[in-house]
Amino acid sequence: MAFTESIKKFVGIKTEEELKKVSTPKEKAKNFVETLIFALIGALLIKTFLLESSRIPTGSMESTIMVGDFVLVNKVIYGASTPRNIPFTNISLPYITFPAVREPKRKDVIVFEWPGYTDDLHPSEIMSYVKRCVGLPGDTIKIVNKVLFVNSKEFWRPPHIQYVTPEVIPAGMVDPEIFPKGAPWNKDNYGPLVVPKKGDVIKLTPENVEQWRTIIDREFDKRVVQVQGNQVVIDGKPVSSYTLKKDYYFMMGDNRDNSLDSRFWGFVPRDKITGQAEIVYWSWNPEYSFAQPIDLLSSVRLNRIAKLIH
Repeated sequence: MAFTESIKKFVGIKTEEELKKVSTPKEKAKNFVETLIFALIGALLIKTFLLESSRIPTGSMESTIMVGDFVLVNKVIYGASTPRNIPFTNISLPYITFPAVREPKRKDVIVFEWPGYTDDLHPSEIMSYVKRCVGLPGDTIKIVNKVLFVNSKEFWRPPHIQYVTPEVIPAGMVDPEIFPKGAPWNKDNYGPLVVPKKGDVIKLTPENVEQWRTIIDREFDKRVVQVQGNQVVIDGKPVSSYTLKKDYYFMMGDNRDNSLDSRFWGFVPRDKITGQAEIVYWSWNPEYSFAQPIDLLSSVRLNRIAKLIH
């Protein structure tokens, strides 16, 4: 009997004596505060280790995921972690990552911390991006007239893949914004580019060091790459090669003509991947003015609610 009563207390079920007892205003306030604290702790634990909500602000994944969709993110699958930054700030925190259920796969719709532009050591803002993983460590990426090839085979086409511009930018027309810096490609004719993996040994010369400068600096978390005369120097030491410390991934949006993705800012390191987008739990059309209550109701896209993300 005593054991049963202890279990009831632990899970918050009141005993008969407690139900009969009349609580004072002070006790009621105390109970309310305790309940609120436990609820907040529970919500924080769920958000940190299990599920997180993410709002879709751009059309880079349309029509797989649309602007105005709110999605649930599975944080366990690739390894949950303790908080990575102070909420609502750009202040990073040391964090611990827990074991993953599995590693990211091609076709996964992945949520990750944007690593920043090509030359950024750290991103100007901590933001979560949602893109499709198309390249794993060691894969070779190539795009020919907008058609994506991975390891010389045409990549699976997402059901809602979208092209908004029928014209193809011809091969040889160089986009200076393309990754890596100095590559003679554009978003429609791109590569071949090998996605680096942990343990790869990169031969470094003054001619190719710009392709690797930011990746190496980021792995050291400081500016370490220099060119002195005809010699590449890393952290003050002359080198002719560098061994990568991390696995990397190549991400693209399903809206191929309107996506700022790995073609422009580069690879995503494994430790920046935070979860997998699983389901749309709410959706509305943000183009409505919401000047009247009826506008809010009209904006809800019921056909997208509870839609699984593939």
